[in-house]
Amino acid sequence: MNISTRLEQIAQQKADKTAYHFLNTSSTYGELNAAVSKFASGLEQLGLKKGDHIALVLGNSPHFVIGLYGALRLGLKVIPVNPIYTPDEIGYIIKNGDVKAIVTLDLLVPLVEKMQPLLSTVDHFIICESGDERAKGIDLEKLSMAYPKMKSFTGVLEKGDISFKGPEVDEEEVAIILYTSGTTGKPKGAMLTHKNVYSNATDVGSYLKMNEEDRVITALPMFHVFCLTVVLNAPLMTGATLLIVPRFSPKEIFELSKHYQPTVFAGVPTMYNFLFQYPEGNPEDLSTLRLCISGGASLPVALLKNFEQKFNVMISEGYGLSEASPVTCFNPLDRPRKPGSIGTSIMNVENKVVDELGDEVAVGEVGELIVRGPNVMKGYYKMEEETSATIRDGWLYTGDLARVDEDGYFYIVDRKKELIIVGGYNVYPREVEEVLYNHPQVVEAAVIGVPHPEMGEAVSCYVVKNDSTLTEGELMSYCKEHLAKYKLPASIEFLDELPKNTTGKILRRALKEQVLQS
Repeated sequence: MNISTRLEQIAQQKADKTAYHFLNTSSTYGELNAAVSKFASGLEQLGLKKGDHIALVLGNSPHFVIGLYGALRLGLKVIPVNPIYTPDEIGYIIKNGDVKAIVTLDLLVPLVEKMQPLLSTVDHFIICESGDERAKGIDLEKLSMAYPKMKSFTGVLEKGDISFKGPEVDEEEVAIILYTSGTTGKPKGAMLTHKNVYSNATDVGSYLKMNEEDRVITALPMFHVFCLTVVLNAPLMTGATLLIVPRFSPKEIFELSKHYQPTVFAGVPTMYNFLFQYPEGNPEDLSTLRLCISGGASLPVALLKNFEQKFNVMISEGYGLSEASPVTCFNPLDRPRKPGSIGTSIMNVENKVVDELGDEVAVGEVGELIVRGPNVMKGYYKMEEETSATIRDGWLYTGDLARVDEDGYFYIVDRKKELIIVGGYNVYPREVEEVLYNHPQVVEAAVIGVPHPEMGEAVSCYVVKNDSTLTEGELMSYCKEHLAKYKLPASIEFLDELPKNTTGKILRRALKEQVLQS
């Protein structure tokens, strides 16, 4: 079984059940599965065959869903790409990933034209009609004459055979290659097999008790593994309905909620912060939510408590990484939730905390989190050395520092590479950030280590505030009440905004680069 064959199975059982709503359109499972088969068949007619690589350079839309499941039905390997990457970033992934076809939006056609020299090895560019005003001047028919490699998504779909079944695909074959940003060097392509993708989607869906009555807000970027598994694949594997949001905005979420009465929302901490801070946010509009899910970064405990109190809904914080498809832990729904914890191991997945030698540490001690299970990647594409360093004796070494309590709940302390060492003492950025977030006038905070001539490193804080009267001195005094002396900030700087990635995750690494270059 894989996610594409499971979709077909659900379509046979519940053909008339709504699979998704998007803007002013919707689709049943029967209609979605038919489109998937036709798109797979259309790709085959273009000359693509099992094992070929195809990139989806798309935002949130039905095109992404049909493109993903259609490509997998043909046995292709799918590479999701962030559409707002620079030409160099996209070019690297396309070349390194040996991509033969690209599915992208008409809005990106000017970029594709400019990138032709970088994309000479690509045989087909399949262009999706966005309906956006900015794309009105783009004539796909003329473009296909000027650039024979360009085809329209609709054209490929229309030529496809609705009865197309596709080749047999083994569960150990690669389904998706996710390029991870990493902390150093070029992105690495994490190869996820059909078994990885299907097992994590079904295990997450089961752990979070998703069912066909759920209406799941899909606002996280689909090209990101958090969305891909938790609020795209997992709901579709259970017959739920996706409420696809083109891009996140608090206003859009509250308006969508009034109309469709969602039951599940997933986001990164920044998204919860925006929803909490949104002045027109009415708690009644989110009253149908039975569950909120947080991941992608540690959720400050103060924000978790404030959000839950205001909107009367529980947030289940979890943990994952691209190399694990991605989920390894979630706070359980049938046992006490522990604020600040990423929860317990999901079914079929094992987590443990180890020392530098790979030996398990005692309860409460800090070490590196390692993971084992059917969700762990096959390896990095064309990077055997990096694969061997990351997967040892069947365990995936995450690079995250963690501890586990006596009840089996895990806590992420920080990224191993973001640990700050002040005069020989370990300072975990998250611990300082938690103190800052507890201050009522702090909206966002990021803590990094900067070089210090005497102490080795110093703690440097960057804060977004909601009150212009708050001063560095006042915030420093507040920190002194809650932190040991060696953990105290050497400096606090107020910023209008903090650097974030496309999912809204605050990027300490980018902040540090900015600081060191200034």
